[in-house]
Amino acid sequence: MTGFRSPRLARTAAVLAVCLLPGCSWIHAWNGEEQSLKPKRDASQIPVEELYNNGVDALDQKRYVAAGQQFDLVERNYPYSSWAVNAQLMQGYTQYLQNHYTEAIGTLDRFIQLHPVHRDVAYAYYLRALCYYEQIADIQRDQKSTQLAMDALQEVVNRFPDSAYGRDARLKIDLARDHLAGHEMEVGRWYEKQHLYTAAIGRFQRVVDDYQTTNHAPEALHRLTEIYLILGLKDEARKTASVLGYNYPGSEWYEDSYNQLFDDGLVKNAEAVPPKPKAEQGFFARTFGSLF
Repeated sequence: MTGFRSPRLARTAAVLAVCLLPGCSWIHAWNGEEQSLKPKRDASQIPVEELYNNGVDALDQKRYVAAGQQFDLVERNYPYSSWAVNAQLMQGYTQYLQNHYTEAIGTLDRFIQLHPVHRDVAYAYYLRALCYYEQIADIQRDQKSTQLAMDALQEVVNRFPDSAYGRDARLKIDLARDHLAGHEMEVGRWYEKQHLYTAAIGRFQRVVDDYQTTNHAPEALHRLTEIYLILGLKDEARKTASVLGYNYPGSEWYEDSYNQLFDDGLVKNAEAVPPKPKAEQGFFARTFGSLF
């Protein structure tokens, strides 16, 4: 085997080999000349405030892996300090930013269990709920993640109703409910196309009963009217269309339902759309009760 021709190169190679040994904590700075080697500081020798601030700086620079490592060092080297408590919460936030939602939920759960009266525990609950919220699946897929998100958001509302976190959680709950209603509509429409009318009625009726304040309610009532007409259930079709007209008199879905009733001879004049009620109507339960 050919050896090194230059003694200088041989010495350099030896230094590099030492630096590459496992556990070696030396840095070799090379700029054309051999320089002195300076040892790295052991993490246990770095002040806790410096470690924590290093993590915050890395987080600001979106170097999430480095940030997580610094917060982890704070927890491991100074476990009984107030810095470790804050580092645990920051670790959860870092994991959230990396889309590592399962890990973040675990970190935040531990924070909540260990520090239930911490000044930032409301934020921990809120961030935990966001981790579930970000995992809400497309309406064509299983909606278990949506229900988990709603449960976590509702816990924020229940525990911190007057906080900014509680107010935002309410808005997200409404969006999640709309998402669940959209899933029911998607499945119901598929059943209807397959002529599985009983199954379709179940899906659309659930939207009417459980998600009546969402944007999907008018279409659900229209689809029910449509299916009842197909099945020859004319009284049910007329009643459902009436509920649709009272609650959404200007809706395109009501116009479609009314035209279908006219085509089936259930109304005499296709343009005689019932007027909008003078007083604001309540939700469907109240409407059904007043009409029938």
